[in-house]
Amino acid sequence: MNKLTKTGVILMILAGVLTIIAAFVPLWVIDLDAPQYPEGLKLIIGGFAGLSGNLDSVNDLNHYVGMAQLHAEDFWEFAVLPWILIVLGVIFIITGFLKSKKLTICSFILLCLFAVLGFIDFFRWEYNYGHNLSPDAPIKIPGGDFQPPLIGFKQLANFEVFSWPGIGGWILVIAGILVALAIFYEFGFYEKIFKKAKK
Repeated sequence: MNKLTKTGVILMILAGVLTIIAAFVPLWVIDLDAPQYPEGLKLIIGGFAGLSGNLDSVNDLNHYVGMAQLHAEDFWEFAVLPWILIVLGVIFIITGFLKSKKLTICSFILLCLFAVLGFIDFFRWEYNYGHNLSPDAPIKIPGGDFQPPLIGFKQLANFEVFSWPGIGGWILVIAGILVALAIFYEFGFYEKIFKKAKK
């Protein structure tokens, strides 16, 4: 059969709805903890807000070590990212209504491309942000590397920096799993594995 089953349709439509929701909430969060900031500092990335959190405090710190100031309007990614997610979500939903297996494969490829290119761009931004320091900075640290971690933990001077998906990031992970499950189910992988397990 070239058409999705009811299960596949439900999975694709649900993935589409979740992807659209992800456009309206934070995709990524960077937490900065240091003794002088017992309450911690936070950078919230993604969604239509673009960039938010304790921007003023972070920019004050950036000034002292020569890092660039952070302003949402300086990043074209923040303007287009929510719309890319909305378009992806609509494609998933249309795929579900059309019951197209071919479009299901294309949808998964698009989502994977979005994830890979997104992480590459995020790493590039973090690298430039953490390495291109002003020579006129009030505080100079020899060999200073202030690049935040792509994901996980990193010690930057006296700051403990944690970089993790926000609620939108986790929603996208679930959406990706749903699309993968639709492919897994519709192309008979589930049935083949189940039959082998029974033997």
